[in-house]
Amino acid sequence: MGEDRSGCDPVIVVVPCFNEARRLDPGAFRDFAASRDWLRLVFVDDGSQDGTQGLLEDLVKEPHGRLELLPLPHNVGKAEAVRQGILHGLEAGAASVGFWDADLATPLEEMDRLREALRTRPRLEVVIGSRVRLLGHRIERHIWRHYFGRVAATLVSRLLTLPVYDTQCGAKLFRVCPGVRDAFRTPFATRWEFDVEVLARWLLRHRSEGQRDVDLRILEMPLERWRDVADSRMTPADFFRSPLDLARLWRRYARPLRQPARHRVAGPEPGAGR
Repeated sequence: MGEDRSGCDPVIVVVPCFNEARRLDPGAFRDFAASRDWLRLVFVDDGSQDGTQGLLEDLVKEPHGRLELLPLPHNVGKAEAVRQGILHGLEAGAASVGFWDADLATPLEEMDRLREALRTRPRLEVVIGSRVRLLGHRIERHIWRHYFGRVAATLVSRLLTLPVYDTQCGAKLFRVCPGVRDAFRTPFATRWEFDVEVLARWLLRHRSEGQRDVDLRILEMPLERWRDVADSRMTPADFFRSPLDLARLWRRYARPLRQPARHRVAGPEPGAGR
């Protein structure tokens, strides 16, 4: 595939890494970034102890300069590693930011589709990949993860009052805007369900301003390909912690998300006339 020059608004995508030396595919990241001049990948090494940092140090030496390493001095967990990477991207002046799982369960090529949605729909602020099994799509997911995901999605939909199908897929892009900045401003209350907390914070910002078109600002995009990767970072214990995380989020966000939206006088879209 030739280099994509269809619009060069910078997109910074965070790849959180913790002990990924056996699973990381440096060539895939190297080749993908080399062919897309709009992209910068920031690898956040979350205090790895298996040689991941050395692998990443070699990877980011690529001459095209689209790969960067942000090493953390000790392990802080995926949620905080992603947040630190996003804050780094915001400070660097990205037009869009996002995060992507290091195991490439979601192929990097899916990023083109998520980015194209942001590029062609100016009102859109959030695009999240969704692992929906449809004809013509290759979604290879263990059945127990599928059923657990359906139960969790039902609870999350009620919490957010949005008909979301899949909040936990590790493929998300965000247009930089006040709501997205708010979503990552402070540490998350949960370790594994931070994806839900990002959406809850983003929604609170819009609803506090009386926005009535939130459904036009977020898009859930069915992925064409996704596969479970061996040596998953989620353990059986994490599936017991996840309901506890959801309960914590429910206590923190359910009532505020159901408060009547404050009236906001209609005005021009953010950035209009620029």
